Amino acid sequence: MSGLAMNKTSLFAASALLLLSACDTGPAQLPLSEAPLAGATIGGDFLLTDQDGQKRSFKEFDGKYRIVYFGYTNCPDICTPDMQNLMAGLKSFEKKYPDLADKVQPIFITVDPTRDTSAVLKQFVSAFHPRAIGLTGTDSEIAEAAKTFAIYSSRVDGSSPESYLMSHSQTPYLMGPKGEPLAIMPADAPNTDANEGTPDLVEAELAKWVR
Repeated sequence: MSGLAMNKTSLFAASALLLLSACDTGPAQLPLSEAPLAGATIGGDFLLTDQDGQKRSFKEFDGKYRIVYFGYTNCPDICTPDMQNLMAGLKSFEKKYPDLADKVQPIFITVDPTRDTSAVLKQFVSAFHPRAIGLTGTDSEIAEAAKTFAIYSSRVDGSSPESYLMSHSQTPYLMGPKGEPLAIMPADAPNTDANEGTPDLVEAELAKWVR
């Protein structure tokens, strides 16, 4: 083989290797400083109890991106579909970018600690994702955590003391590795026909910011 042919072959191989490397670098992304919630005073440390009865602080997840969702297991029409979509989107993200997805910790925080015990939360969160963490606490602990994350919740009494509902904010946050707010994850708005919180949109939002 001539030197020219060898050089062409070498150049082609090098170009192909560079192309493969470029294709494996992950999604195109904006700087975290340009995230929609960058600089917002949302979030902060807390000490709550997980689905296994262990105390967990928000700071112990530093170094991880966090999907944080406040809701409750008896929610009749919003929380379960939201969790299904959020976790399906995370699973899809895991298939495409497994190394990046390992940096994402899903966290579900109840706004109904009276009924949502650790045992109840364990059954609930395990239905959506094997790495999902469910957190509960005392009324005051939950109220303080909700306030820190700008989450509104209030009890709506029903026909019996056990049949009450919880009115609450529908705000799934994506928090950064330092606990900083980055974005509100896609979620279907109540009383609309638009699919604003599909798993594909959740996956796309994770791909924008997780690195």
